Formats: sequence, C-alpha cells, structure tokens
Amino acid sequence: MKISTKGRYGLTIVIELAKRTGQGPTSLKTIAKTHDLSEHYLEQLISPLRNAGIVRSVRGAYGGYILAQEPSEITAGDVIRLLEGPISLVEGMENEEPAKRDLWGRIRDSVKDVLDSTTIEDLANYKETEGPAGYMFYI
Repeated sequence: MKISTKGRYGLTIVIELAKRTGQGPTSLKTIAKTHDLSEHYLEQLISPLRNAGIVRSVRGAYGGYILAQEPSEITAGDVIRLLEGPISLVEGMENEEPAKRDLWGRIRDSVKDVLDSTTIEDLANYKETEGPAGYMFYI
C-alpha cells in the first residue's frame, strides 16, 4: 500500500483545521504557507473533503474552512479512503497461495485497524516523546 500526496496532504488539511478548532475559519493559503505546499493542489483536495461532510466552507472576507465534525469523530481512515480509495495491499489476492493470501490479509487488516483507530484529534494533539518510544532509562 502506498499513500500518495493526495492522502498525505488531505490529512495535513484536516489536522491543521483540527489544531485551529474554535479559532474561526482557516484559509487554504494559510495551510499551504505553514506547510510549504501548493495552494492550488490543496484546492483540488478540499472539494471531496467538503462533499463528504468532513470540512465546511465559510464565505466572506475572513472565510476559509472549518471541520464539519468534531476532530474526535473523524479518523485517519476516513480521510485516506476518501482521497485514496479502498485500502488494499495486493491486487488479485484471491489468486495467491493460501499462506501468502492470509499474510496479505492480516497486514491489510492491521493497516485498517491503525487508520480507523487513529482520530484526527489524536494527530492534532500528537506530541513527540523524548527517546525511543518515550521510555525512561535509569542507570
């Protein structure tokens, strides 16, 4: 499975809007500048997000976009499936020998589980921990 810039940048939009929840609408120009992305490309991605009810547009001089749902109600899987399509690792899995078919299926299911259990709120509030896996070592 390979996530393209559509999925990655789409997540960027939604995470940035989640970080700014309660601060009013955010323009795509602001998001593009913050992350050094193409505003034109973000404009292409916002339409499916709006049509799916993930984001909402606000018109006017201080307009832009806000999340249409709570960040805790939107998963990374919602955004990735919307922009990338169904999650699959291997085309024609049914033609594989049983052991490999089972392996690909378990990997696919694990990826789905991670995407579907990770909310946009989790990603917006993510803080990098110090050291490997945030463990404290004493000598």
